[in-house]
Amino acid sequence: MTAADALPPRPRILILATGGTIAGASDSTETVDYTAGVIGVAELVQAVPDLTRIAEISHQQLWQLDSVDMDPARQLELVRQVRAQVARPDVDGVVVTHGTDTLEESAYLLDLLVGSPKPVVVVGAMRPADALGADGPVNLRHAVIVAASPSSCGLGVLVVVGEEIHAARSVGKVHTTRTNAFASPHGPLGEVVAERACYFRTPHRSSAVDGTAAAVISAVGQELPAVEVVQGRAGLPQQMLQAVLESGAAGVVYVGHGAGNVPSDVLPRLGALVDAGVVVMRASRVCSGPVTRGGAVDDDRYGFVAAGDLTPQQGRISLAVALAQSRDPRQVQKFVDTH
Repeated sequence: MTAADALPPRPRILILATGGTIAGASDSTETVDYTAGVIGVAELVQAVPDLTRIAEISHQQLWQLDSVDMDPARQLELVRQVRAQVARPDVDGVVVTHGTDTLEESAYLLDLLVGSPKPVVVVGAMRPADALGADGPVNLRHAVIVAASPSSCGLGVLVVVGEEIHAARSVGKVHTTRTNAFASPHGPLGEVVAERACYFRTPHRSSAVDGTAAAVISAVGQELPAVEVVQGRAGLPQQMLQAVLESGAAGVVYVGHGAGNVPSDVLPRLGALVDAGVVVMRASRVCSGPVTRGGAVDDDRYGFVAAGDLTPQQGRISLAVALAQSRDPRQVQKFVDTH
């Protein structure tokens, strides 16, 4: 037996590229004036030293988008692509390169709908690929390390950026320009240290292990129900909520003050939306802390859904997926509470 024969097989990692700043380019070394999604995935992989030492790498270019253009149809197509790839016996894990502006939304949708124990890692960058101090190559390297780690199996979809490993359900973008732009309210699940994925804890819920994703994706079908987001404020005009009704949206996330609180003059107007068949979710504009059911608002009386610890962005994703299965606010609340 040769030395090469004695080496353990490398994990087989597929990189799906969608564009974003990680694939961005500029005419100068600037980090803010650039075009996203210019560089192809083959060039991204080539820019990461010794990546093939970590894993057998294959790659596929899905799109070359600025992630602000990652619309619901593309997000669902991304889900289908990832589901198809993790079902392959010759793929041990998937890395998705994605722009950071909508990364948290796509990652959470993947978490809800992929449902595989195989690692799925979403990664982005805050600086374009040709900028001084570009963070894309090291983030991509770390994402492959995490996807190749047996410790990452069964944890749901993960987000890797700035040496940290986050659960898709809890992570959010918290800064517009810094390279450490993502955080979770209770901290990361782990870090990449010395070329290893080191975990401190596991996520408290994940569709990767509860077996519900297949039924959920079947219910979703080809299109997610429309869900709007209304930013609560003092003196909110009646027209704002009326526009939700006229749009034909199946649901609305109301981003309230504090713990999802609603002004007294807005409560009956939100209740009228519920009476008209629109499911209303209360979320908070505060960056951390839960919106508890029946706290400052009598949710049972009005038929509202409480977002719990989901951000408004993630609440919109959760509500849309829940509404694909049921328009009953009680069933929607149950889904939100368990996913």
